[in-house]
Amino acid sequence: MLKVDKLMVFYENALAINELSIEVNRGEIVGIIGSNSAGKTTLMNTISGLLLDTRLKEQRKGGERITIFGRLSFLGQDITNVWADQRVKLGIVLSRERHPVFVESDVEENLRIASYLLPRREIKGMIAQVYRIFPALFPLRKRKAGFLSGGEQQMLAIGMSLMARPKLMLLDEPLLGLAPATQVKLIESIVTIRKEEGVTILICEQFARPVLPIIDRGYVLENGMLTLHGTGEELYDNPEVKAAYFGV
Repeated sequence: MLKVDKLMVFYENALAINELSIEVNRGEIVGIIGSNSAGKTTLMNTISGLLLDTRLKEQRKGGERITIFGRLSFLGQDITNVWADQRVKLGIVLSRERHPVFVESDVEENLRIASYLLPRREIKGMIAQVYRIFPALFPLRKRKAGFLSGGEQQMLAIGMSLMARPKLMLLDEPLLGLAPATQVKLIESIVTIRKEEGVTILICEQFARPVLPIIDRGYVLENGMLTLHGTGEELYDNPEVKAAYFGV
């Protein structure tokens, strides 16, 4: 479904992604594991097309020079130079880190804002589906998003991504800053999204322990480079992964 081939990303002369090649097959949950500054968010922004937008903005204001090499393909189509809004229409949807939502709008308004690509007749049913996957949001549907907890905002952010009916959902650090009990609920919801909605999922996380049991395959990034890859079970049992990400 998605192929990233020999991707390199430079911010000025700093190398953020170095000769990275990964693949995501239809129906999989694939994990990208890495610490802070490993290149996870840069990878997600590149796949989603946001980095093209950022590069253009920086060029216009004479700011940071961003250089991208390599090739990205999605469902057999070269998307290397396809803009972010067109990638959303193709089915690539990013849920960014730190759950950005419209804080002055209530939960249901946020979901409706995110439904702009859906035919009007499908919006109500899709909102009901989001509430079924994230039942904690239903009693909060008229509450402004700015008054939600971090976990509730993360549920809403992923729900907003679902409103675009993605073929490939990109989850960037969805567990960041959440309590362990909330992390468990979120992981269960991610499994449900794959199983019941048929969405392929690429998830980037530094909290490897709760993620590895649910992924089909995973890649470990360090300083923008691929250092390990394997099935979720193989990575979970790998002593190097345990030492680096489990604290053992």
